[in-house]
Amino acid sequence: MTASHQQRSEPDLSLVVSHLMKGVVYRDTHAVPWRHLLQLQPQVRDYVAVMGLTVAIDEAEGYAFLRSRPDLEDDESPIPRLVARRSLSFHVSLLLALLRKKLAEFDAADSDTRLMMTREQIVDMVRVFLPATTNHARLVDQIDAHLGKIVDLGFLRRVPGQEATFEVRRILKAFVDAQVARGVYGSTSEYVRELIRRDHERSSLRDLLLTGAKSPADVDIDDAFFAKLRDRARQPADG
Repeated sequence: MTASHQQRSEPDLSLVVSHLMKGVVYRDTHAVPWRHLLQLQPQVRDYVAVMGLTVAIDEAEGYAFLRSRPDLEDDESPIPRLVARRSLSFHVSLLLALLRKKLAEFDAADSDTRLMMTREQIVDMVRVFLPATTNHARLVDQIDAHLGKIVDLGFLRRVPGQEATFEVRRILKAFVDAQVARGVYGSTSEYVRELIRRDHERSSLRDLLLTGAKSPADVDIDDAFFAKLRDRARQPADG
């Protein structure tokens, strides 16, 4: 046995932390760091706690990642935030929620552990939630851009040799479930409905503002004016 092999066999704290700082550590694609992480859990937790972080490990699903400590979540914390909050667009959030639902259906019906989806399957899944369009090519291009963002975030992985096929990474469950819990929604379906309702409300408010901008200025543009616009924007979504 070589010296380098002996060193790799022994738990290496720096190896584990460096991989965690780069992103999610998966059991299937980061076999050595994953094994060392399981052996060094107390040491890793103590090490990252100094930076205001904690490590989340899901041994059943096979992934681990860093997140900010719950007691340091407020913006007035003296420790700078190392894990940035992500602001996601409506379309990316909708795709993530729908992929989470698909993953739950897959887990309930299939014994396999890896959910694979083609681009066309994803397009068919999401198009029913988007405004009707006759330009299929443009819709696919738009969804491709959103899928690229989701790949960059680490929730999807392109299957090597099959650019139009994606593996849904299981950490998606933890992320979407956290969004659902944070918003006090009863289920992922309720979260999807709320996303759509908010997007509809934003679109309606934008249309009303554009219409108002083209009209003569015969009313006072004050808080009451904008409150009335918001009420009108909500009416189609609630009715």
